[in-house]
Amino acid sequence: MSYDEGLAERIRDVLAFREDITEKKMFGGIAFLLGGNMCVGVVNDVLMVRVGAEACDAALNEPHVRPMDFTGRPLKGFVYVDPDGIDDDEALQAWIERGVAFAASLPMK
Repeated sequence: MSYDEGLAERIRDVLAFREDITEKKMFGGIAFLLGGNMCVGVVNDVLMVRVGAEACDAALNEPHVRPMDFTGRPLKGFVYVDPDGIDDDEALQAWIERGVAFAASLPMK
């Protein structure tokens, strides 16, 4: 698999002010981690967002969002946001902020 470098760069732009974010190749794409916990990432041209189990149902009710499922079983607490759901910078930033907020609630690894 590969990932959309343009989308990855848009994510980097949003996270540029943070010094606590690292990048790691994961899930056949690239992931952005806070304290060792994934918050967002890119697979192909799709945004992966870690929203947590409690917020997952609400996220799945939003347009252009589906369960993160690349093994035949959805990954709990993670969603995919299709390109139409992040076509403007404001929408992308909102999803990134959700992922960062959840990752910040977890113990550092």
